[in-house]
Amino acid sequence: MHCGVVRAELSADELARIAQNPVGAMVSVPFQNDTNFNTGPLSGTQNILNIQPVIPVTIDKDWNLITRTIMPLVWQPEFVPGQGSTFGLGDIQFSAMLSPAEPGPGGLIWGAGAIAQLPTNTNDLLGNGNWGLGPQAVVLHLDKGDPWVYGVLVNNIWSLSSNKQGGRYSNFLLQPFVNYNFPGGLYVNSVPIITANWEAAGSQKWTVPLGLGIGKIFHLGKLPVNTQLGAYYNVVHPDDGANWQLRAQVQFMFPK
Repeated sequence: MHCGVVRAELSADELARIAQNPVGAMVSVPFQNDTNFNTGPLSGTQNILNIQPVIPVTIDKDWNLITRTIMPLVWQPEFVPGQGSTFGLGDIQFSAMLSPAEPGPGGLIWGAGAIAQLPTNTNDLLGNGNWGLGPQAVVLHLDKGDPWVYGVLVNNIWSLSSNKQGGRYSNFLLQPFVNYNFPGGLYVNSVPIITANWEAAGSQKWTVPLGLGIGKIFHLGKLPVNTQLGAYYNVVHPDDGANWQLRAQVQFMFPK
């Protein structure tokens, strides 16, 4: 499969595979909404809408730079009675990964680069006041004719200072993903987001979800749209962490 220049005549099957590639060289704007149930000491419902524009930059015929900005709009439930809920912008994350323009042998694709966290939160309850930086990498298998697309994305962000609101942090993310594609742009997947807060004590570090989702490529006129719906149960989570998550995504795709 060609993952460099994206052609306008791509089929729904091809579009689904490119959407499942974190370093696919196509402009897209995903809106991912995560609803987290039983969050906080009062077991409230948290909602996070991540707006995640992906903009690839062609370095030359052999290399692409894939940039992604994650802008979270957070609805935070109250943590103590009478506090009330909080809504606003969380901390923006920006990543850039260098990736070969063509897959390697056997459909192997990889990307590596950096991710930065910006203290853009509009309320102290929605983020941390310190800038952060760390490495990010992805490796996946995506081969023409193979219905399976699978791989893993990993990063860790360390705070660059510790004297601002929220203090020092070191946050790890591991995102394995498995997709099985049916003809016509329909697919099933599992994309759990495993995280660790290395500054937390003992059993409070990890969040480990298990779950499944379903997705489909549609068209609004000539505009391809990737839609997903999934549910995940956190088999491991901090005491005040959510135990269930409902994830819905709409991704607008802009083939060249």
